[in-house]
Amino acid sequence: MSEATGKTMHGAGEVSRQQIFIVDDDDAQRDSLVWLLESHGHAVSAFSSAEDFLAHWDEHLAGCLLLDVRMPGVSGLELFEELTRRHSALPVIFITGHGDVAMAVAALKKGAADFIEKPFSAEEMLEIVGSCLARESEQREHRRSRADTEQRRAQLTVREREVLDLIIVGKLNKQIADVLNISIKTVEVHRARVMEKMGATTLASLIRRVVSSEL
Repeated sequence: MSEATGKTMHGAGEVSRQQIFIVDDDDAQRDSLVWLLESHGHAVSAFSSAEDFLAHWDEHLAGCLLLDVRMPGVSGLELFEELTRRHSALPVIFITGHGDVAMAVAALKKGAADFIEKPFSAEEMLEIVGSCLARESEQREHRRSRADTEQRRAQLTVREREVLDLIIVGKLNKQIADVLNISIKTVEVHRARVMEKMGATTLASLIRRVVSSEL
């Protein structure tokens, strides 16, 4: 059964605000983490098993997951592998004992965000969580911006896409006209429509939007 602390998890299709999700079968450690993180202003949802967390998981969760490596039933590593299969974007911080460091390092190579070894200090935990939340927020904004850019690009006509591609590689209007065998005036019309549809007010903002979406 969930040990959620009263903060609701959003359903599918909704965009969640950042939360810290804790999955740990150790009641004392779980409660201690909830108290520490909530006392520093974080929204927290805690679960006593991987199975319980999976029952509540959806792809729109934002924040990070604090995950104990060793748990009965589905282990922390098995939960991480399942979330990877589901293409979860939720960063995972493993909580490890001394003997689990090698496993945590292997998980890092597979895409885990970080790990912290027990016993850890409050300051160490808060620093790792804070850093992870900041990175997750940046990555989520990048995904949102990329999706918006791709949606805008899909609205361009074939000719407008051709003009955009040539703008991005640095071609001037006259050069674009020569490449596409159209007039400079026609290039200017297409260019203006590209700027409008892409939501760009300057050439620099247009290039920045397109290039950043491809990173």
